[in-house]
Amino acid sequence: MRRKIVAGNWKMNKDMKGSVELVKEIIQTNKLFGCEVYISPSFPFLNEISSICELTPIKVIAQNVSEKSQGAFTGEVSVDMLKSIGVDGIIVGHSERRKIYGENDEVLRMKLDNCSKNNLEVFFCIGETLELREKGKQNEVIENQLNNTLFDLPDFNLDKLVIAYEPVWAIGTGKNASSEQVQEMHQYIRTLLNLRYGKSSDSIPIVYGGSLKPDNSKNIFSCPDVDGGLVGGASLNPKAFLDIISSI
Repeated sequence: MRRKIVAGNWKMNKDMKGSVELVKEIIQTNKLFGCEVYISPSFPFLNEISSICELTPIKVIAQNVSEKSQGAFTGEVSVDMLKSIGVDGIIVGHSERRKIYGENDEVLRMKLDNCSKNNLEVFFCIGETLELREKGKQNEVIENQLNNTLFDLPDFNLDKLVIAYEPVWAIGTGKNASSEQVQEMHQYIRTLLNLRYGKSSDSIPIVYGGSLKPDNSKNIFSCPDVDGGLVGGASLNPKAFLDIISSI
Protein backbone atom coordinates (compact mmCIF):
# COMPACT_ATOMS: atom_id res chain seq x y z
CA MET A 1 0.00 0.00 0.00
CA ARG A 2 1.36 3.42 -0.95
CA ARG A 3 1.97 6.12 1.61
CA LYS A 4 -0.60 8.91 1.95
CA ILE A 5 0.97 12.37 2.16
CA VAL A 6 -0.09 15.99 2.57
CA ALA A 7 2.65 18.63 2.41
CA GLY A 8 2.32 22.37 2.92
CA ASN A 9 4.56 24.66 0.86
CA TRP A 10 4.58 28.03 2.59
CA LYS A 11 6.65 29.66 -0.19
CA MET A 12 7.91 33.18 0.65
CA ASN A 13 5.30 33.88 3.33
CA LYS A 14 5.34 34.43 7.10
CA ASP A 15 8.08 35.94 9.24
CA MET A 16 9.59 34.09 12.22
CA LYS A 17 6.72 34.89 14.58
CA GLY A 18 4.08 33.97 12.01
CA SER A 19 5.84 30.73 11.07
CA VAL A 20 6.10 29.60 14.68
CA GLU A 21 2.47 30.49 15.38
CA LEU A 22 1.31 28.60 12.29
CA VAL A 23 3.17 25.38 13.06
CA LYS A 24 2.07 25.47 16.72
CA GLU A 25 -1.57 25.80 15.66
CA ILE A 26 -1.17 22.76 13.42
CA ILE A 27 0.53 20.77 16.19
CA GLN A 28 -1.98 21.72 18.87
CA THR A 29 -4.98 20.33 17.02
CA ASN A 30 -6.66 17.37 18.66
CA LYS A 31 -7.18 15.72 15.27
CA LEU A 32 -5.19 12.60 14.51
CA PHE A 33 -3.43 12.76 11.16
CA GLY A 34 -4.57 10.03 8.78
CA CYS A 35 -1.51 10.52 6.59
CA GLU A 36 2.09 11.70 6.67
CA VAL A 37 2.25 15.48 7.12
CA TYR A 38 5.06 17.72 5.88
CA ILE A 39 5.54 21.48 6.07
CA SER A 40 7.98 23.65 4.16
CA PRO A 41 8.80 27.02 5.76
CA SER A 42 11.21 29.57 4.33
CA PHE A 43 14.95 28.98 4.73
CA PRO A 44 15.59 31.36 7.68
CA PHE A 45 13.09 29.51 9.88
CA LEU A 46 13.87 25.88 9.06
CA ASN A 47 16.05 25.35 12.12
CA GLU A 48 13.47 26.76 14.53
CA ILE A 49 10.56 24.92 12.94
CA SER A 50 12.55 21.65 12.81
CA SER A 51 13.19 21.94 16.54
CA ILE A 52 9.51 22.57 17.29
CA CYS A 53 8.46 19.57 15.18
CA GLU A 54 11.17 17.23 16.44
CA LEU A 55 8.92 15.23 18.77
CA THR A 56 5.81 15.42 16.58
CA PRO A 57 4.69 13.41 13.53
CA ILE A 58 5.23 16.49 11.32
CA LYS A 59 8.24 16.41 9.01
CA VAL A 60 9.99 19.54 7.78
CA ILE A 61 11.21 19.95 4.21
CA ALA A 62 13.07 22.73 2.41
CA GLN A 63 11.65 24.55 -0.61
CA ASN A 64 14.88 24.33 -2.60
CA VAL A 65 18.54 23.30 -2.45
CA SER A 66 21.68 24.03 -4.45
CA GLU A 67 22.89 21.50 -6.99
CA LYS A 68 26.41 22.17 -5.66
CA SER A 69 27.86 20.51 -2.56
CA GLN A 70 29.88 23.50 -1.32
CA GLY A 71 32.01 26.39 -2.49
CA ALA A 72 31.88 30.01 -3.62
CA PHE A 73 28.18 30.15 -4.46
CA THR A 74 26.88 33.24 -2.70
CA GLY A 75 23.34 32.90 -1.38
CA GLU A 76 23.04 29.16 -2.01
CA VAL A 77 22.19 26.45 0.55
CA SER A 78 23.68 22.95 0.42
CA VAL A 79 22.31 19.52 1.25
CA ASP A 80 24.75 19.20 4.17
CA MET A 81 23.56 22.49 5.64
CA LEU A 82 19.96 21.31 5.56
CA LYS A 83 20.79 17.91 7.01
CA SER A 84 22.68 19.55 9.87
CA ILE A 85 19.50 21.27 11.12
CA GLY A 86 17.26 18.22 10.90
CA VAL A 87 15.50 18.89 7.60
CA ASP A 88 13.80 15.70 6.38
CA GLY A 89 13.53 16.42 2.65
CA ILE A 90 13.51 18.92 -0.18
CA ILE A 91 11.12 20.14 -2.87
CA VAL A 92 12.89 19.95 -6.23
CA GLY A 93 11.67 21.31 -9.55
CA HIS A 94 8.71 23.39 -8.39
CA SER A 95 7.17 25.20 -11.36
CA GLU A 96 8.09 28.57 -9.86
CA ARG A 97 11.75 27.55 -9.67
CA ARG A 98 11.61 26.35 -13.27
CA LYS A 99 9.79 29.40 -14.65
CA ILE A 100 11.03 32.33 -12.57
CA TYR A 101 14.58 31.18 -11.85
CA GLY A 102 15.23 29.23 -15.02
CA GLU A 103 16.07 25.89 -13.45
CA ASN A 104 16.50 23.50 -16.37
CA ASP A 105 16.58 19.72 -16.55
CA GLU A 106 20.36 19.55 -16.14
CA VAL A 107 20.26 21.54 -12.90
CA LEU A 108 17.31 19.53 -11.60
CA ARG A 109 19.01 16.24 -12.39
CA MET A 110 22.04 17.36 -10.35
CA LYS A 111 19.80 18.38 -7.45
CA LEU A 112 18.00 15.05 -7.51
CA ASP A 113 21.27 13.17 -7.59
CA ASN A 114 22.66 15.23 -4.72
CA CYS A 115 19.58 14.60 -2.56
CA SER A 116 19.52 10.87 -3.28
CA LYS A 117 23.21 10.39 -2.47
CA ASN A 118 22.61 12.15 0.83
CA ASN A 119 19.55 10.08 1.71
CA LEU A 120 17.13 13.01 1.77
CA GLU A 121 13.52 12.64 0.73
CA VAL A 122 12.59 14.43 -2.49
CA PHE A 123 9.29 15.90 -3.61
CA PHE A 124 9.96 16.12 -7.34
CA CYS A 125 7.54 18.45 -9.11
CA ILE A 126 6.53 17.96 -12.73
CA GLY A 127 3.74 19.50 -14.80
CA GLU A 128 2.69 21.27 -17.98
CA THR A 129 1.77 24.85 -18.81
CA LEU A 130 -1.64 25.90 -20.11
CA GLU A 131 -0.23 26.51 -23.59
CA LEU A 132 1.14 22.98 -23.85
CA ARG A 133 -2.00 21.40 -22.42
CA GLU A 134 -4.14 23.24 -24.95
CA LYS A 135 -1.89 21.79 -27.66
CA GLY A 136 -2.47 18.32 -26.22
CA LYS A 137 1.20 17.91 -25.30
CA GLN A 138 0.82 17.31 -21.55
CA ASN A 139 1.94 13.67 -21.76
CA GLU A 140 4.96 14.57 -23.85
CA VAL A 141 5.96 17.27 -21.37
CA ILE A 142 5.73 14.91 -18.40
CA GLU A 143 7.67 12.17 -20.15
CA ASN A 144 10.45 14.57 -21.17
CA GLN A 145 10.68 16.07 -17.67
CA LEU A 146 11.18 12.59 -16.21
CA ASN A 147 13.45 11.23 -18.94
CA ASN A 148 15.84 14.18 -18.74
CA THR A 149 16.15 14.16 -14.94
CA LEU A 150 15.00 11.36 -12.66
CA PHE A 151 15.06 8.57 -15.23
CA ASP A 152 18.62 9.54 -16.17
CA LEU A 153 19.86 8.64 -12.67
CA PRO A 154 20.50 4.89 -12.47
CA ASP A 155 20.91 4.67 -8.68
CA PHE A 156 18.19 6.97 -7.39
CA ASN A 157 16.79 5.86 -4.02
CA LEU A 158 13.12 5.26 -4.84
CA ASP A 159 12.25 4.83 -1.15
CA LYS A 160 12.94 8.55 -0.76
CA LEU A 161 10.92 9.72 -3.77
CA VAL A 162 7.57 11.50 -3.93
CA ILE A 163 6.34 12.71 -7.32
CA ALA A 164 4.25 15.90 -7.22
CA TYR A 165 2.15 16.51 -10.32
CA GLU A 166 1.40 20.22 -10.55
CA PRO A 167 -0.34 21.51 -13.66
CA VAL A 168 1.19 24.98 -13.94
CA TRP A 169 -2.07 26.31 -15.36
CA ALA A 170 -3.91 25.47 -12.13
CA ILE A 171 -1.55 27.15 -9.67
CA GLY A 172 -2.77 30.52 -8.45
CA THR A 173 -4.68 31.16 -11.68
CA GLY A 174 -8.24 30.49 -10.55
CA LYS A 175 -8.43 27.60 -13.02
CA ASN A 176 -9.00 24.19 -11.52
CA ALA A 177 -8.14 20.77 -12.87
CA SER A 178 -11.06 18.36 -12.71
CA SER A 179 -10.69 15.13 -10.76
CA GLU A 180 -10.87 13.33 -14.12
CA GLN A 181 -7.94 15.37 -15.49
CA VAL A 182 -5.96 14.79 -12.31
CA GLN A 183 -6.54 11.03 -12.34
CA GLU A 184 -5.66 10.80 -16.03
CA MET A 185 -2.28 12.46 -15.48
CA HIS A 186 -1.48 10.56 -12.30
CA GLN A 187 -2.28 7.30 -14.03
CA TYR A 188 -0.02 8.26 -16.92
CA ILE A 189 2.82 9.14 -14.52
CA ARG A 190 2.30 5.80 -12.77
CA THR A 191 2.61 4.06 -16.15
CA LEU A 192 5.90 5.85 -16.91
CA LEU A 193 7.28 4.95 -13.48
CA ASN A 194 6.32 1.33 -14.01
CA LEU A 195 7.97 1.22 -17.42
CA ARG A 196 11.19 2.65 -15.95
CA TYR A 197 11.37 0.88 -12.59
CA GLY A 198 9.06 -2.11 -12.85
CA LYS A 199 7.35 -3.49 -9.76
CA SER A 200 9.45 -1.37 -7.42
CA SER A 201 7.60 1.72 -8.65
CA ASP A 202 4.32 0.55 -7.13
CA SER A 203 5.21 2.10 -3.78
CA ILE A 204 6.16 5.57 -5.11
CA PRO A 205 3.57 8.14 -3.96
CA ILE A 206 2.24 10.60 -6.53
CA VAL A 207 0.66 13.68 -4.96
CA TYR A 208 -1.28 16.50 -6.59
CA GLY A 209 -0.30 20.15 -6.37
CA GLY A 210 -2.62 22.55 -8.13
CA SER A 211 -4.57 24.96 -5.91
CA LEU A 212 -5.75 22.31 -3.47
CA LYS A 213 -8.41 23.60 -1.09
CA PRO A 214 -10.79 22.05 1.45
CA ASP A 215 -13.66 22.21 -1.06
CA ASN A 216 -11.88 20.21 -3.78
CA SER A 217 -9.42 18.00 -1.90
CA LYS A 218 -11.83 15.18 -1.07
CA ASN A 219 -12.78 14.63 -4.72
CA ILE A 220 -9.17 14.75 -5.85
CA PHE A 221 -7.95 12.46 -3.08
CA SER A 222 -10.62 9.92 -4.05
CA CYS A 223 -8.86 9.33 -7.39
CA PRO A 224 -7.19 5.91 -7.31
CA ASP A 225 -3.75 7.14 -8.40
CA VAL A 226 -3.65 10.24 -6.18
CA ASP A 227 -1.75 9.64 -2.95
CA GLY A 228 -2.11 13.07 -1.39
CA GLY A 229 -1.30 16.68 -2.07
CA LEU A 230 1.29 19.44 -2.15
CA VAL A 231 -0.65 22.40 -0.80
CA GLY A 232 0.26 26.03 -1.47
CA GLY A 233 -1.84 28.95 -0.25
CA ALA A 234 -4.26 26.87 1.81
CA SER A 235 -1.38 25.57 3.95
CA LEU A 236 -0.96 29.10 5.39
CA ASN A 237 -4.35 28.76 7.05
CA PRO A 238 -4.18 26.12 9.80
CA LYS A 239 -7.88 25.27 9.63
CA ALA A 240 -7.84 24.91 5.85
CA PHE A 241 -4.68 22.83 5.95
CA LEU A 242 -6.07 20.55 8.64
CA ASP A 243 -9.34 20.20 6.71
CA ILE A 244 -7.37 19.08 3.66
CA ILE A 245 -5.43 16.59 5.77
CA SER A 246 -8.70 15.26 7.20
CA SER A 247 -10.16 14.73 3.75
CA ILE A 248 -7.56 12.20 2.63
